[in-house]
Amino acid sequence: MPYYVTIDIGGTHLRAALFASNATRPQKHQRVRTHAADGLSVFERLAQQVEAVWPSGGDVAAIAVASPGPLDPMTGVIFATPNIPEWVDFPLAESLSRRFGVPVFVENDANLAGLGEWKYGAGRGHHNVLYLTVSTGVGGGVIIEDRLLQGAHGLAAEVGHIVVAPDGPLCSCGKAGHLEAFAAGPGIVRYVRERLEAGAESALRLDANLSARDVAQAAQSGDPLGVEAMARAGEYLGIGVANFLHIFDPSIVIFGGGVSQSGECLFGPMQRSLRERVFRRNYLENLTITMAELGDDAGLMGALAWASIKHPV
Repeated sequence: MPYYVTIDIGGTHLRAALFASNATRPQKHQRVRTHAADGLSVFERLAQQVEAVWPSGGDVAAIAVASPGPLDPMTGVIFATPNIPEWVDFPLAESLSRRFGVPVFVENDANLAGLGEWKYGAGRGHHNVLYLTVSTGVGGGVIIEDRLLQGAHGLAAEVGHIVVAPDGPLCSCGKAGHLEAFAAGPGIVRYVRERLEAGAESALRLDANLSARDVAQAAQSGDPLGVEAMARAGEYLGIGVANFLHIFDPSIVIFGGGVSQSGECLFGPMQRSLRERVFRRNYLENLTITMAELGDDAGLMGALAWASIKHPV
């Protein structure tokens, strides 16, 4: 029986899994820290994980990789990724294929998380899916008529980098006013810090370890600044979702990522903002807005879905 090896590359951990081509549960699974003081490059650590899950018979049809970007899925080249600074124009697909002798398919991790949710998770049964991950950044994946949207350069669905306020704060990418700058965890924390420095009353403190989770918990407890900060993030998230509905017209919007676990303090304002800004109510008819189901396995499962699409056996 042929197998697929799937890889999920994170800033903290590298994960590899072995799946039989007709199965959705891995036969082997390995996880290791992305960076360690062992003298090995990230690529060598990754290759070791692949070797650890490789089947004894060696009958692997393909390797599929969910990687942070930006990247070129056509060539499998990683342009750059903040958590792996040595990977600049790094030919990941070619390097893995040369090492293991099988086809390798690389895609953006948020795209593949969306693909995984469509095939195996919350999006099952839907043909037009919008997946949004709200965490340290804002990313996403879009499924149109059962096909992953990639675009002419493989760079489609960079949903965190739509402009929602031209004069807004700087995004992590260095451009102003992107959705990520308002709705992602660092943007929420930055806003709270600015308000505290300006003298806002709050139980929150200017602590070096202040996190978006702290802000959400403060909001859930009724802290005025926490409520204000999460409502601001939710309002801009609603602006973004309204834009995405106008462009993609999905039947389901799936949220993943740590910030999306904030609950009503985020999603109440998001829903109000969305209703105010969508230009026809038709977009909201029978629209499902829900949470992701695959959790930490979204990247591995999305890579499995991608392998089966790109190299069916």
